[in-house]
Amino acid sequence: MTTAARVRSATSSHALAQSWALSVRAVVRFLRQPSSWIPGTLFPLLLVAVNASAMARVADLPGVIPPGTTFLMFLLPAAIIQGVMFGGINGGAELATDIQTGFFDRMISSPVSRTSILVGRLGGATAFAAAQAIGFQLLLWPFGGDVVGGIPGRIVLVLAAVVLALAFGAFAAGVAARSGQAEAVQGFFPLVFITLFLSSCFFPIALMSGVYKRIAELNPLTWMVDGMRHQVLYGFSWGEAATSIGVAAVLAVFALWFAVAGIRRRIATGGV
Repeated sequence: MTTAARVRSATSSHALAQSWALSVRAVVRFLRQPSSWIPGTLFPLLLVAVNASAMARVADLPGVIPPGTTFLMFLLPAAIIQGVMFGGINGGAELATDIQTGFFDRMISSPVSRTSILVGRLGGATAFAAAQAIGFQLLLWPFGGDVVGGIPGRIVLVLAAVVLALAFGAFAAGVAARSGQAEAVQGFFPLVFITLFLSSCFFPIALMSGVYKRIAELNPLTWMVDGMRHQVLYGFSWGEAATSIGVAAVLAVFALWFAVAGIRRRIATGGV
């Protein structure tokens, strides 16, 4: 192995170790602040419970969901996506807090890999998303929130949640890098959250009409949640799994570009 190859290998090892350490830090900080993760866990469950009770009779309408399934099963992917949104936005707010407290500047002035700063923050968000996706499935299972797709279908739900958390986390990190204010990141949450209600997350698109239906059909979250919902209501499907994860991956690519550009700009301008 040449000297240059050894240097590249050592640099990569250091970057991975730094990313891991920063990811662990993000998870620990998250767990130590219940106010940052309890709402993102309880609110989706409460909304699902209310909607499942209020619209349970929708399951009796022909052609809406398959016979033998429940409206709670229909809402399971929506609960996961909603929880992931909370976690992703909170991850970006934590990056803004690091900027406000000066921790970000200390990392920049130290020999820490610039990539690991973003990777570490997003690693924490994706880890929490995986835990949420598994937790929601386990919590709703005794109440009728089964997954017809079995273990493969459940894995798809977790993977889709992780990739979507990467997208939301990167977007929030980009906003944090540009604004440097946690309040600015939190202010974007209502704008992102409303996209849930302009999709098929909480209501069957077959029962929509007019402009609302057209908007829901064009919403990428509809394509994603429908792919996840297929695993829950109909069974495991490679095609639907690819659709749900693929849509989240495309969103993640654009969000990562936005985040990287924001961090580079902050480093280059000193936050000005």
